[in-house]
Amino acid sequence: MLDADLAHEREYVAGLYARLEELREEKRRQLAQVRRSGAVGTMQNVSERDAFAALYEDRLAQLDAVDDRLVFGRLDLDSGEEQYIGRIGLTTEDLQRLMVDWRAPEAGHFYQATAFDRQGVRRRRHLILQGREVKAIEDDVLDASMLSDDESLQGEGALLAALNSKRTGRMSDIVSTIQSEQDRIIRSSISGALVVQGGPGTGKTAVALHRAAYLLYTHRDRLKSAGVLLVGPSSSFMKYIERVLPSLGETGVVMASVGRLMPGIHAVPEADPDVAAIKGRLDMAKIVANAVSNRQRTPAANRILEVDGRKLTLTPRQVRRARERARSTGKPHNEARVTFVKILLRELTEQLTDMIEADNIGNNADRSYLAEDVRTARDVRIALNLCWMPMTPEKLISELFSKPAILEFCTPLLSPAERELLRRPADAPWTEADVPLLDEAAELLGELDPAAGRGLAQQEHDRARDLANAKQTLENMQMAGVDPLMSAEELAEQNREQEARQTAAERATSDRTWAFGHIVVDEAQELSPMQWRLLVRRCPLKSFTIVGDIAQTSSVAGANSWQGALAPMFGERWQLEELTVNYRTPSQIAEAAVRMANAAGLVVSAPKAVREGRWSPIVDEVDAGQVVSRLVEVLPEELEALDGGLLAVIADGELLPAATSALCSAYGRRIGTGAGSYEQDIVVISPREAKGLEFDGVVVLEPSTMLNHEHGKVGDLYVAMTRATQRLRLIAAQPVPAGIVR
Repeated sequence: MLDADLAHEREYVAGLYARLEELREEKRRQLAQVRRSGAVGTMQNVSERDAFAALYEDRLAQLDAVDDRLVFGRLDLDSGEEQYIGRIGLTTEDLQRLMVDWRAPEAGHFYQATAFDRQGVRRRRHLILQGREVKAIEDDVLDASMLSDDESLQGEGALLAALNSKRTGRMSDIVSTIQSEQDRIIRSSISGALVVQGGPGTGKTAVALHRAAYLLYTHRDRLKSAGVLLVGPSSSFMKYIERVLPSLGETGVVMASVGRLMPGIHAVPEADPDVAAIKGRLDMAKIVANAVSNRQRTPAANRILEVDGRKLTLTPRQVRRARERARSTGKPHNEARVTFVKILLRELTEQLTDMIEADNIGNNADRSYLAEDVRTARDVRIALNLCWMPMTPEKLISELFSKPAILEFCTPLLSPAERELLRRPADAPWTEADVPLLDEAAELLGELDPAAGRGLAQQEHDRARDLANAKQTLENMQMAGVDPLMSAEELAEQNREQEARQTAAERATSDRTWAFGHIVVDEAQELSPMQWRLLVRRCPLKSFTIVGDIAQTSSVAGANSWQGALAPMFGERWQLEELTVNYRTPSQIAEAAVRMANAAGLVVSAPKAVREGRWSPIVDEVDAGQVVSRLVEVLPEELEALDGGLLAVIADGELLPAATSALCSAYGRRIGTGAGSYEQDIVVISPREAKGLEFDGVVVLEPSTMLNHEHGKVGDLYVAMTRATQRLRLIAAQPVPAGIVR
């Protein structure tokens, strides 16, 4: 019976892929036809052509993205219907349904139906594909009347099969294993902030990714233009999940680590946790505001300015009055500067005019040119810049930390020791902790004065030229008796040369002021208050999905409670859901990690593990200085046990480079480190780099150092131990932390 079922499913899936190819070919043909038509006809024709081209391109991109494992399930319903569930919806040419999109309401039964609440489902079948081929079938029989001698649940069940499969360095395809608890959270309301708390292996990341795709599908009108931002803890993590959302049929999500949220800035991790903690405090918002105010200065005494050989006087009173009027506009620093400069230029011009008229009584010559003389005078430009300097965020923050006098003036709430920690060279690289400060500065500074930059001035010149050309074109068309059906402004915008047609996601990536419709934050317990401030600015509606585990916090600037982290930004507009089942970690490893955390004084949730592993944690106690040599000695045993699985060596401090060097000598190119290394079968990483990742086997070096060094946190060791899906080994020269061994 199983062989016949497998053959049937293979035939049906082959038909789905054939239909997918037909649709791709149809869209390619339509797109080519539109492109061949060229820019002919009326302006309305051209606009319609571009709209159709965009439609076909988007649909083709979606069809290309879902090729791998297109379909993953089938529902056998009480009505006798067989309903296939996949990444997108498919129909025949005469609109007969072949497959239901997994986000459609009727697909909810695939995740929510149980033997106690069948929801009209008799059997849920999981189709396990490799590429385009059906490799196996897993049946969940919900209707007991279907069970017979020749028809029963096959195999160990789709969920456990997925969990026991070997890791590849990419997140496993788990759409078909989302359970009812997770599905309810995925389909929660989009309003407000939803916090998903869950211990290791509970599927927090799966929930985050699938909720993003579900919201894009369900609230398409709201999110298609605003988009969704998915924030992960590191570039390593983002690479790990980069194919998941496209494989679900969504290609418009912006994925970024916190260090990539300021356009043009590629931040590195903050090396000193104490510095990260200071920069992460909400006090830094006031410090950045102080730094901006420090650039709006009043001179201590009158300043003499020379304009065309005449001496003008700029008084502190004039500057103070102009400054207050500029500030009263409520505009950001650079934009308010325009008001400040206009006021003082007018007063200085009047002063120069009065001087000239006093020397030329009775001469009524036009003196409008004097305003330009004042504006371009070197002394005037220097004086006004010293009083109100136009600034970029990078220059403001760089000078704040590199110039002791500015730092001391702007940080009255910090101690001398804290100021010393913040000091650094002007050319130091930007760090992840700097990004919220740069964003804060950008918000307070605003755009540079167009008069201060030739680039912006050139853009204005180009726009004026394009508009003049468009007006001439419309006049020619009207003279020829053609109704253009659009304004000169619309024509200029349409004809303006663009490098490429950008998606909403591409535009959002390059625009700091972009307001997203929803933000998903993974490993959210690591975020500092200033990083939360940045994210809330990116989504004024405060529509968030926040997933994490307080017990895994390793950042000194991270959260100790969800209430403490979220209340300053969200008030009461957030709700907490908790995942209670550990799908990933074998019970022996999960229980050892919980015992260790509890013994170290950390209260952690203990999700119920759904499976017992083959191995209990192995602990090797060695002599001082023998940790790395023992690692090299036991690694062949670990690799043999995993039989081709992915192995991680997790170490901290000096052991990390030592282990990397020793293993590279022994295993060469099989060793990977850092971002982009997970195509190798052995990786050597820190516990913070391992956050959010999973491996078949894990070897933890000197676990006590993850608790006892200067900035050690229980969360580091807890994270390291719970990355394993099959096998865990710890090598220790120092005393093994309590609780790991019963």
